[in-house]
Formats: sequence, structure tokens, C-alpha cells
Amino acid sequence: MRPFFSRALFSCVVVLAAFSGTARAQFAGHVSSLVIDARTGTVLSESDADLQRYPASLTKMMTLYMTFQALERGSLTLQDSMPVSIHASTQAPSKLGLRPGTHLGVEQAILALVTKSANDAACVLGEYLGGGDETRFAALMTEQARRLGMAHTTFRNASGLPDPDQVTTARDLSVLARALMRDFPQYYHYFGVREFPFRRHMIPNHDPLLGVYQGADGFKTGYTDLAGHNLVSSAQQGQVRLIGVVLGASSNESRNQTMISLLDGGFSASGQDPLPLIKRSGRYYAMARHGGSGLHRSHLRRGIMLVSYRSRGAPRGLHHSWASRRGHHRS
Repeated sequence: MRPFFSRALFSCVVVLAAFSGTARAQFAGHVSSLVIDARTGTVLSESDADLQRYPASLTKMMTLYMTFQALERGSLTLQDSMPVSIHASTQAPSKLGLRPGTHLGVEQAILALVTKSANDAACVLGEYLGGGDETRFAALMTEQARRLGMAHTTFRNASGLPDPDQVTTARDLSVLARALMRDFPQYYHYFGVREFPFRRHMIPNHDPLLGVYQGADGFKTGYTDLAGHNLVSSAQQGQVRLIGVVLGASSNESRNQTMISLLDGGFSASGQDPLPLIKRSGRYYAMARHGGSGLHRSHLRRGIMLVSYRSRGAPRGLHHSWASRRGHHRS
């Protein structure tokens, strides 16, 4: 009786949330997922793909879409220098630690978003593209989402920092990921950048599948306490390219394993035998959260060990994601 009651109660809450048009009641630990063929949009697997969830840093995918759009229109160049406001400098971690009154280059901001998921850099971009107003930029993001067919997504800021009205779905995020690849193939390579230099430090990419899952070459991580652990990934093996979305996982480890399993299943369903995970130098390849130290947990998949790490400290002078406060991004 008790398991049935729990499932019934959860279903009831999901229905109520759907009708209320908000994701104020979240279920971190309950996964929503979707896998599609990137070329055709065909859905290969899904689970609660239309349940509204908090996007966390996956929001930055739309911030980048708007940035690439401005680059193509000529209203922005990669060399432009953008002012850092007090508002941008006070954004919660993960962040670069930008100081008000300084400037950030557009390409630096793009790299900071795809690797470190820097909230201050996202805010700088949002204010610059929104005529000095991040709220106005968020409204433009929502308008663009509607034009792309993302009917259940609303944006309230450029970073994905917590806002009860900033919501999306796994299906909508697959639409956005596909649009990024389709509309701006010339900029897609940024999502696969492994690291970039900033203030004498090399900032690594948070994406756990890069260099581990064969054919994985981009997209985004996200986390807040209420959103759970989120990931959008794209990978190509043979002639098949897939996009996977995982929202609300209970940990980075479970999120990564879920994504790997979903992509494997998608390739199998498409007639492509999934390739083994990547080994390096004859040793098991470590999949770190973001370059920290201290062995935390490992998983096995086809004899390949995926190792995650617990970070012990941040490089001096940088406000890294592991120093974030409750509710803020850590991945």
C-alpha cells in the first residue's frame, strides 16, 4: 500500500504543478530525461520530459544562443569589451571573481560560461545584450524560447541562479540544444573547449563526458539544491548524433551514469553499437568534477572506471563553484 500511495501522491503533485504553470514544487532526485536524434529530432527515450524543472546553469545555453545570434547580426564582436557592473560582480558562485569597473571580452565570457559556468560573466553578457538591464535580457531570452518552440520555459536571469519562476523542461532543453547546433554550427566548438586561461589560471570544463564518452563534444552542466544535478550532452558515434538531457539527478555521479546509459541506449536504438569509454595511457581515465583532488567514488561501465573527485580547495584568487552557498551552482 505504501509504495502505491507514494507513487499516487507524486503523480498528483506532478499534475498540479503542470496545471499551475510553475515549478515551485521541485523533486531533486526524481529524474526527468530525454534522448533525441540531433538531426531528425526523433525522440528515442523519455521520462517525465514535460515536467517543469529549474534549469540552473543550463540557462546559460540560451544566454549563449542570444550571444551567438548577436554575433551573427553584427551587433556584437568577439573582440568587444563589456563593462562589469556592481550587480554582475556580486553574483553568487560559480564565478570568475570579476571586479566592478573592469571589462570582460566577449570571447572570454563565452569561454567562462561553457567551462566554469561563471555567473558573473553570464550577467555581464546579459546586461550588455539587454542594454544594461539583465531583467530585460531575460525577457528577450523568453521571447526567443517561444520562437524556438520552447513553450514551457521562462527565463528570469542570464545565469540560472535560483528564481522560482525560472523554469524549463527536458523536452524544451533538447529543442534549445538542437537549435544551437543547427543555427550556429560555427560556434558549437566552444562547448567542447576543455579549458581556457584566465588571470594566469587554466579553468577546466565542468562537462564530465568530454574526453570520457566517445564522440561527446559539448553542452552544459547545472546544479542548485532545488534543481538537482542537470546535464545536457551531445555525442556522435558513426553517422549518429544524439542529444541527451538529464534533470534532477541526486548527485553528479548518478547524473553522469544516467546520461551514459541513456546515450548508450539511444545509439543502440539507432543501430549504432555504443563505443567503449575512453582509456588514457593504459590507465583508467578519471572523470573529475572539475579538477579537484581527493578520491571520492568510482563507478564501472564495461570495465572502465569513472572516478569522481571531491575538491579540497580553490586556486587562490578565483571564486570556484565548490565554495558556493546553499542554492547556488556547484557544477
